[in-house]
Formats: sequence, C-alpha cells, structure tokens
Amino acid sequence: MNSINMRTRFAPSPTGEPHVGNIRTAVFAWLFARNNNGSFIIRVEDTDQARSVEGATDSILQSLSWLGVDWDEGPDKGGEYGPYIQSERQKQGIYSKAVETLIDSNQAYYCSCSTERLDKLRKTQIKSSKPPGYDGHCRTKNINQLPAELKSQVVRFAMPKSGVTEVSDTIRGTIKFENALIDDFVILKSDGFPTYHLANVVDDHAMKISHVIRAEEWLPSLPRHINLYNALGFDPPIFAHVPIILAPDRTKLSKRHGATSIKEFRSKGYLASAMLNFLCLLGWSLDDKTEIFTVKELIEFFSIERVSKSSAIFDNKKLEWMNGHYIREFEQSKLIGNLKKYWTDFPVSTFDIEPTTSKLEAVVPLIKDRIKTLEEAAPMINFLFSETLSYDPEMLIQKKMDYKSTLYALNEVLPVINEINPFNANNIEDNLRLLADKLSIKPGQLFGTLRIAATGQRVSPPLFESLEIIGKDKTVESISLAVQKLNSHGDIN
Repeated sequence: MNSINMRTRFAPSPTGEPHVGNIRTAVFAWLFARNNNGSFIIRVEDTDQARSVEGATDSILQSLSWLGVDWDEGPDKGGEYGPYIQSERQKQGIYSKAVETLIDSNQAYYCSCSTERLDKLRKTQIKSSKPPGYDGHCRTKNINQLPAELKSQVVRFAMPKSGVTEVSDTIRGTIKFENALIDDFVILKSDGFPTYHLANVVDDHAMKISHVIRAEEWLPSLPRHINLYNALGFDPPIFAHVPIILAPDRTKLSKRHGATSIKEFRSKGYLASAMLNFLCLLGWSLDDKTEIFTVKELIEFFSIERVSKSSAIFDNKKLEWMNGHYIREFEQSKLIGNLKKYWTDFPVSTFDIEPTTSKLEAVVPLIKDRIKTLEEAAPMINFLFSETLSYDPEMLIQKKMDYKSTLYALNEVLPVINEINPFNANNIEDNLRLLADKLSIKPGQLFGTLRIAATGQRVSPPLFESLEIIGKDKTVESISLAVQKLNSHGDIN
C-alpha cells in the first residue's frame, strides 16, 4: 500500500474514562499508520460541551501512553495542523466558514423549529410507524425573512431528497444508502458549536486525514459525512469501519460485565503488553493459530484487510490467560519492576512494610506461575510485608484435628524448627515430614497448620520456601504466637 502522506487519527470525546472499544479502535488506527510509515494523530472532539468531563482528555492520553501507543500530533504535542482540540478550533471560525459556504450554496439552512414542535413530530411519526426524523419544515424558508434572533438557532444540512450515496469501505466493501431515508440533520447547534458530523468532516479534511478508521456504530453517519464532503468540495478519506466489541453474552459491553475502561484493567493488575496484544485480537488476526505478538510483530503484520466484519467478543478468561502468559515470560527484574510500579499506582492497604527488592527476588519466583494478574500477588505475599499476622485461631485447626492435637503439634514443631541448620527449604521439608510421621498425622494437616501460623493465609507461596524467606527466628516467633492464640482461646472446637 502506498504510504505517502498516510495519516490516521483517533478523535475521542472527553466524556469520561476511555472505553476499551474506543481504545481498540485507536490501536487499529495506530498500527495502520505505523505499518505504512504514516502519521497517527490525536484530536479531541469536545464540541458537546455539556458532556465534557474535566480530566477525561488526560485519562485518554495516559491510557494510550500506558499501552505504548505513541502519536505524532496531538493536544499535548501540537503539530502543523493544530489546534488539536475542537473547541479551540471553533474559536478560529473554521466551522462557521464551512456553514456559510453550505448556506450560500443552498445546501444548508437555518431551522427555527421549537423543541415542542420537534417532540410532537417525533411522537406522531412513531405513532404512525414511521422512522423518526426531521420533516424539512424550515428547508424552504427564506433566511432573510427570519427575525435576527432566529438566525442564531440551529443550522441543518439539506440532504439530497433522492438517489443513492455509495461508499467503498475497506473492510465492508461497497455500501449503499438511500438518501430519501436520511433526514436533514443539524450541523450547527444553537450554542454556536458544530455537531460531530460537521466538525468531523471539516477537521479530517483540514488535517489531511487519509484514512478514517472507526467503529461500525458510525456507519449510519457515513452517508451524512460523504454528502458533507461533496457539498464542501472536499475529497473524502478512505473509510474502514471496524467491528464493535460485545460481551460474552453478545450484548453491548458495559459495566455490568465488569471492567470496561483501560484504567480499570490497570487497577486490576493487567500488563500493558498483554492488554495491547489482547485488544489487537478483538477483530483482527494474522492466522488461525498465532495469539502472542510483540509490538514489533503487531506493527509488521497488521493490515486493515484482515480486520473482520463480525463483532468481536471480549473474553475475560482469555485476557487472564494472556496476562498470565506475559507474567511467566517476564524476566524477574522486569516483573519486580512492574509489581513495584503497580503498588505505587494502586497502593496495597495491607502492606505495613515497603517491599524490598531482596525479598521480592526471593519470593517472586515462587508465585510467578501462580498469578494471572499483578493484583493477585499482594494477597499471596502479604505476610512478608506485614507487621503482625491477623487470623482466626480456628484456622489453625485442620480437618480431622482438634484443639488439643493442634496445640500439641505446634509445641512439637518449635524445637524441630530451632534445630534445623542450615535453615533452607529442603531441610525444613525433610524435618517436618519426619515430625508428621512421628505425630501420626498427615503431612498436609501439619503443613496446613504451619501455613496459617507462619503466614496467616490459607493460600501462600510453597510453604517450605516461604519459611526459608521468613527466616528461622521469625518462624519461631510466629509459631509461638499461634500457640498463645490457641491457649488464650481455650478449646474452641
């Protein structure tokens, strides 16, 4: 594909935390640009001022940056075709000039219809089983006959009343729309701001966007945009409408299905590399078997022609599997770095002591194969970074044991632990298995009691290796405390 002047864009509205569907579309546009040695642009579409949320733009940029998606032009970088925020472009009069051009050529008109009339029209159309839409009431009015105050009301585009709008979509092929089925839509609101339709077309032309890659939910807007391009005398870009993302139940992915924003997935301990890889596979594939890609491979292999028409299913289990794969493949130093960064961004309330690199170097290899997200690490190694262990004494008593047998076993463990030298995992295991045999209890019963005594947790890294990391003195102290807990509670069984 010719890569000269190849320019794609991501044009989000700052209305909240970025949805994974929007970010996936941005990723596709970015990959397409990078694959073709083109430019990737970010433009913030904030013309709907009522819905704009403070801080949303920063959140969008941070989400993309976290994933490793970089951009060549944008609100934070500037560029030859700025400003890159539509409200700032609106102040330059770029949209009002386009509106004037359309009005002067009789391809747009002022509309003075009240909200009450439009509501009544809509209800009448629905009652008559007709598709709701504007009826062109103001289309034939002479603007010079309107009172001056009405000239500041909305402006509508005059859609062709007949014929077909035909568009070639890179993913979906040729698409045809009956013009008569599309009403005269608003292009300039009463507050003086352009609607999405007008601003989108004007800005894509002004910024020399060559390819518009967006979600299929914008397909109904396509004939409106094509007619605007034609009316303004602009050459339209090449369009590609990517499939939407559905939940496993094949409904629209929403909060009831769990996390939907990049920040939420970050907070749950997903890695940027795994998230990027996963998002790329939501609608695109290289073949029927390859699932793990480096960023370099994604850029090299991506092509818009291999994007599917069918909706993509967001499979959380597959994301977990993929994240676990990346965790297992990480070099230890990189995984430790990711954990520390994660705990800085999302502090662990149960850590009393800041995790040291030396202890992490000892324990991370023990949990690397057991966790699927970074979030799962802290509960598993919490005992290493807590001042005190908090647990119910009843947890010490294992199945088919009672208060007396548990207390007896713990008292018998203490001298054995004290005598182990060197205090390493192999020696600890050998001595404790011999003790279990001597006490005529199953090793699992003894080990279960010791796990609670030493870690306060039912689930932890392998016991013997954990005890080695804790150290002999701390292990003895924890077992002695367990004995005290049982003694102070009496026969709790």
